[in-house]
Amino acid sequence: MAENTIDIQKLENIFDNMVNVMDQSKNDIFTISEQSRQAFQEMQTEVAVIKEEISRVITEGDYLEDMTRHSRRRLADVSKNFMNYSEEEVRQAYEAANDLLVRLSINRMEEKQLRVRRDELDRRIAALLETIDKADHLVNQVTTVITYLTSDLKKVGEALETARQKQEFAIQIIQAQEEERKRLSRDIHDGPAQMLANVLLRSGLIEKTFTEKGPNEALSELHQLKEMVRNALLEVRRIIYDLRPMALDDLGLIPTLRKYSSTVMEYEKGSSIHFMNNGTEKRLESNIEVALFRLVQECISNALKHGNSRDVWVKVEWLRDTMNIVVKDNGKGFDLTQTKDKSFGIIGMRERVELLKGEMKIMSTIGNGTTVLFRIPLQENIIVE
Repeated sequence: MAENTIDIQKLENIFDNMVNVMDQSKNDIFTISEQSRQAFQEMQTEVAVIKEEISRVITEGDYLEDMTRHSRRRLADVSKNFMNYSEEEVRQAYEAANDLLVRLSINRMEEKQLRVRRDELDRRIAALLETIDKADHLVNQVTTVITYLTSDLKKVGEALETARQKQEFAIQIIQAQEEERKRLSRDIHDGPAQMLANVLLRSGLIEKTFTEKGPNEALSELHQLKEMVRNALLEVRRIIYDLRPMALDDLGLIPTLRKYSSTVMEYEKGSSIHFMNNGTEKRLESNIEVALFRLVQECISNALKHGNSRDVWVKVEWLRDTMNIVVKDNGKGFDLTQTKDKSFGIIGMRERVELLKGEMKIMSTIGNGTTVLFRIPLQENIIVE
């Protein structure tokens, strides 16, 4: 039994940890995205500088290429007309041509290196753009999931609270069953058992009275004994009626509710139960009628015991495919936002209504009484012809 018990606190902790981990993961992904964007901007700036350098090197290279062609023509002319130039002029022509050739070679190498660096940056920029897109997509997905979870956190909390209430409800059912057994045992002991014991004593007394005082005195005692037996019988019937009204099986829901209303007014002096039935009554399956009877019984009991009501109105309305039950009282009412021990009865009623696939609505304010509405669908499979 213990192994199947739901630890609600652990479920809440797991859910909170899951949301926190996802939120931290979103922050980490966002950090990666921002770092990638910063690197992207830096690389774009570097690429712009490199492109300017490439443009400058190409312009310089074009100039050096023109100068190299010119120096080569000059060197060719000097070499061809060697006798017309001095040795110094020949040397200068040769050095100029060689210097321009070296500068042009360096220029071409620098241009190649700049182009390689530019291409490498372009590839890295493309990879960064892909990383940024993926990071943004992941951030959006995680944000959507977190938003979904956190927006539904209240519903999850309500579901967990419902699970906790059901768990507590199951425990309270066991306790209530034990309390009911104690109450029943006490009622039988204090009521019919004591009365029957008195009947036994009185019967012996009647026999003695008849012997000692004659039949007239014995007859008087017999009348008193008859009244005691009648009271004992009424008490036994009351106990049996509280366990399960036999009239439900014989007469149906509406007559049983009428009889119950009258019985309550007999036991609760000063209280008035106003019962009204609208529409054509239908006989329902036995377990359905019992459940509906218990709902009304619980409402009346709550109104009298917890609400200190003196008047309770019960209205049953039969529609084509729906049955409406309204129980209204003029008691002290209660705050629906406050959860107290008395909510055990409300939880029990909600459980019954859920089993009947119906709806339950409670309207109450402090000082203005309470109204409970049950709307039960009348499915064909629960109606007894």
